[in-house]
Amino acid sequence: MTALYQRRATGEGQLIDVSMLESMLSLTLSEIQLAQFPASYVPGRPVFGPIATNDGHVNLSIASERTFQNLAAACGRRDWISDPRFAKYPDRRANWGQLIDELETWSTQLSSAEVQAVFDRHGVPSSPYRTVKEAMQDPQLAHRQALVEVRDRGGTFQVLNPPFRFSAAIAAAKPFVAALGEHNEAVLAELGYGRRDIAALAEAGITAPAP
Repeated sequence: MTALYQRRATGEGQLIDVSMLESMLSLTLSEIQLAQFPASYVPGRPVFGPIATNDGHVNLSIASERTFQNLAAACGRRDWISDPRFAKYPDRRANWGQLIDELETWSTQLSSAEVQAVFDRHGVPSSPYRTVKEAMQDPQLAHRQALVEVRDRGGTFQVLNPPFRFSAAIAAAKPFVAALGEHNEAVLAELGYGRRDIAALAEAGITAPAP
């Protein structure tokens, strides 16, 4: 959008170079800090990471004093707010492993759904920690028609549509995958080959036979 604005303002466009590697690394900000300053973190218990329940995990993100206090209220541990191990942010960070261990004495008595419901009521930033298979069942994906069924000669399967939507154009996966050689004749005909030429190419093994 910035480049489009520049083009409108100056009449000159610009090349946009997008790196997939750098895009993925942009999702690992905490890990990048951990790689540089390992002493400021508690090994094995990331500040933004999952906590165990009795049937899985819930991802937790405590990033402010308010959300920490909400967490303490949610699990019935308001004593944490004045506990010298956790009351101040630097001490809480240094003792984060202990905090999570104590939190899990509560969370492991409940299911992930129950923990998530309690966190939602108390305003604790969190989300279900799901497998890809579980995430694919999310009703929001169904609402947005994010997954589409595709067929090929082996059967049917689901693929993701592009994550963006256009207001005046279709951006979606095609509902089929061509078999090997399925469109040979049409493609070769467009290139000027006649039927005999196409048959000769197939007989010689240069192209795959049409199914």
